[in-house]
Amino acid sequence: MIPMVDLKAQLREIKDEILSSFDEVIISTTFILGPKLKELEQKIAEYHKVSSAIGVASGTDALHLSLIAAGIGKGDEVITTPFTFFATAEAIIYVGARPVFVDIEPDTFNINPALIESKITKKTKAILPVHLYGYPADMDRIMEIARKYNLLVIEDCAQAFGARIRRPVGTFGIAGAFSFYPSKNLGAYGDGGMVITDNQSLAERIRQFRNHGSSGQYIHDFIGFNSRLDEIQAAILLVKFKRIEQYNELRRKKAYLYNSLLKDSGVKTPVEKDGVYHVYHQYTIRSPKRNEIQKKLRDNGISSVVYYPVPLHLQKALSFLGYREGDFPEAERASKEVLSLPIYPELEESVIERIADIIRNA
Repeated sequence: MIPMVDLKAQLREIKDEILSSFDEVIISTTFILGPKLKELEQKIAEYHKVSSAIGVASGTDALHLSLIAAGIGKGDEVITTPFTFFATAEAIIYVGARPVFVDIEPDTFNINPALIESKITKKTKAILPVHLYGYPADMDRIMEIARKYNLLVIEDCAQAFGARIRRPVGTFGIAGAFSFYPSKNLGAYGDGGMVITDNQSLAERIRQFRNHGSSGQYIHDFIGFNSRLDEIQAAILLVKFKRIEQYNELRRKKAYLYNSLLKDSGVKTPVEKDGVYHVYHQYTIRSPKRNEIQKKLRDNGISSVVYYPVPLHLQKALSFLGYREGDFPEAERASKEVLSLPIYPELEESVIERIADIIRNA
C-alpha cells in the first residue's frame, strides 16, 4: 500500500541526527523540563514572533490548558466548528464549558465567520477556530467579531504548523494550540503539543498547570495536571523544526501537482485564496462519488482517509448537546464527500501521477 504518510522515508534522511540527539538526552539523564525543551520553546516562540511557547504532553492538552488558563469554565459557551477532530470539543467540555457549533465554509472546510454572530449569547466567552487540513481560518473576520463582543480567541493549530495569513496562525488570538502527533507536518515520535502566546500571565498559568499547579520547589498554588513535553520528544522536534519550511514547501509542491493533474477530473480540489499560505497537512478532495473513488484507490493499493466521516454534532458522545441531523448542512455534506489522499514531503511525483490517473478513471 502507498501510505498516507511515510515516516520511514523521512527518517532515512535524518536518522543519524535523530540518533545523535537521542544520545545527548540519554547521556545527560535529564528527561523532563530540561534544556532541549527550553531550546525548542525558544525557537518556536521566535519563529512565531511571540514571547512564549510552552511545551505540553499533547495537542489536546494544549487546547485544554489554554482554555482553563484563560478562565473558561462551567456555564461558559465556546463557539467552534462541528467539522474537526473530536479533541476540539473535548477540550471545551473538559473545563465545564459548552461547545456551540457554527457551520463551515464549503470551500475551506473552516468555520464560517458570517454565521458566528447569530450564535453569540451572554454566556459566550470565546471563539475556537480550527485551521483544518493546514488551511488558515478567516482570522481577520473572526478577530473583528471577537473585538466587537469582547470575546477571547484560542486557535486550534493542530494541523497547521507554519500556515499563515500574512503572519503565522496561532498569533491572532490570545493563544495558539499545536499538536506534534507523529503524522503532523512537525511531528514527534509520540504525543506532544505546544501553546504559543504573547500574554505573559496566560503563559505562566499554563506552565504551572502543566506541572501539577507548581510554581517550583514543591510549592503548589492550585490543582494542575501532569502534561509535560519530554526531552526526547523535544530533541526529535528540534531536528525536524530546522526543516519545517522545507517540508511545508515540498507539501505545497505535491499539492500543486495533484491540482494540475486533477483539473477537470470531476472532483473538487483544495482552494488557496490570495494572501493565504496553506501547508497541506492533508490534501483533501471532495466528490459526491467519494466512496467509489476510495474503493478504486484501495483496489490499486493506495491509502486514503475520510477526515471526518461523522461531524461532531452527530457523534454519540456529544448527543447531550441536543443537536440533530440537518443542523449544520455544510458540515454534514462535507462528511459524505471529503477524501484525503497521500501527501508528505518525500512522496514521489510518479506516485501522485498514478493516484490522479486512478481518480480520473474512477
